[in-house]
Amino acid sequence: MSPRAPREAPGAPTIVDVARAAGVSKGLVSLAVNNRPGVAEATRLRVLEVADQLGWRPNLQARTLSTQTTYALGLVLRRDLRIVAADPFYPAFMAGIETVLTEQGRVLVLSVVGDEAAEERAYRTLAADRRVDGVFLNDLRHDDRRVPLLVELRIPAVLLGRPDGDAPFPCVVLDDAAGVTAAVHHLVDLGHREIAHVGGDPALLHARHRRRAFEEAVAERGLVPTAVVDTDFSMTQGAAATAALLAGRTRPTAIVYANDPMAISGLGVLQEAGVDVPGEVSVVGFDGTETARHTHPPLTTIRSDPQEWGAAAARTLLTLTASGSAPDVELAPAELVVARSTGPAPPARST
Repeated sequence: MSPRAPREAPGAPTIVDVARAAGVSKGLVSLAVNNRPGVAEATRLRVLEVADQLGWRPNLQARTLSTQTTYALGLVLRRDLRIVAADPFYPAFMAGIETVLTEQGRVLVLSVVGDEAAEERAYRTLAADRRVDGVFLNDLRHDDRRVPLLVELRIPAVLLGRPDGDAPFPCVVLDDAAGVTAAVHHLVDLGHREIAHVGGDPALLHARHRRRAFEEAVAERGLVPTAVVDTDFSMTQGAAATAALLAGRTRPTAIVYANDPMAISGLGVLQEAGVDVPGEVSVVGFDGTETARHTHPPLTTIRSDPQEWGAAAARTLLTLTASGSAPDVELAPAELVVARSTGPAPPARST
């Protein structure tokens, strides 16, 4: 038995009303609103204008049945839920996705999972249930096993970042090295020679990229890092790393963090310990979140514009799912935004 067509709400305008008002057939209305071939552009625009005037929107369930399209895109985050909740990057990134999807009458299906096995199950479930037309692949890893998995499952994907191996999917890339390099040069120009880096999870390619950019920029200025500490990107581990740096044999006069939440927690540790920022230690974050503007002192940070990243990724994935291909996208490089958490290096300590 074929599935029963969904009913329109009583009293609501119907596709028949749109067809009658536009002077076309019901089938042509369906082709026009679903952007299918065989409709002249002028006719399509007229149908859409009439539909808008009448306040008619195609029933999503009916569109799904007729076009074999779910009108949903997926995002699976393999992160500790507490990190996702505390990091302003994620709401901004997803807001960027939603600004594009809302215009297209589509939705975002979000799954937050705790480990690799749960992540694979999430993708297999999305494929088996045909819940999404494509997915955003974030937090790329070395020899990322999710790439061949998505190929196996025949799920179109857009990669958030550039992989370190071959991948048949387009990527949306933001050069974060430029911002990290600018931050190091800014600090060295202020006289800092003892500079540390509180990095992220080394299993993630973007954490590796930021660490490598830091180390190369420090070496370019004839210095060596005071310390490099890996974390899971959480505020808790950012605070612990800061405390460890304060207790080390050589206290840094500047710390570059791999994200803003860790920099903000680091500010708290420094201030609780009675360390003046930036008089004794300068602090730099990464992401350029709104919160960074409201810390005390306001945080010097590397702005990456996660909302535009999300919007660009959504446009790319929609193009891919509609046409079968899409070009890579290079976003504007991350840039340093100087605020009051960085200042001249303190006088050299006497030995």
